[in-house]
Amino acid sequence: MKQIITQAEVVALAFSDGEYVAPEVIAVADIDAATKRWILPVVGQVLWEAVAAGRYKEFADEYLKPALAAFTRCVVQPRLNVVTGQAGLAMPVGSYHKAADEQARGELMRALVARAKALRDSMSDYLESNAAEIVEYDPKQNVLNRCRCYGGIVQIH
Repeated sequence: MKQIITQAEVVALAFSDGEYVAPEVIAVADIDAATKRWILPVVGQVLWEAVAAGRYKEFADEYLKPALAAFTRCVVQPRLNVVTGQAGLAMPVGSYHKAADEQARGELMRALVARAKALRDSMSDYLESNAAEIVEYDPKQNVLNRCRCYGGIVQIH
């Protein structure tokens, strides 16, 4: 899959809470997984390829990249909560840090997913408002035009 965002851009856009995260923590496969699960069903393959070819830079920078970065963090965050190695799985605990409990990790994940969905909804709204100028966008391909979830309520169009 053609990449439209770098690992460093994901870190800059999605980890803005002041904590250092090395770009190497984000794998290209993480970006691909987030793209296929949450972004392509909205933008469609044809528009994705147009953006990857350098078209629609404003749309990519203002809407697509922030949404993709946020969903990529949702993919990566559970791995950041633990340490894996040859000895298996461990919780990071040091003399100055204590691993967050399950409740705190759950709250963080819910907040991250809510933020990512809000950014994706903004991206979709932008596409709908500018469909005439973005010829590769097909509103019929956008899954959010057929089904949306609002606070546990599923709306099918």
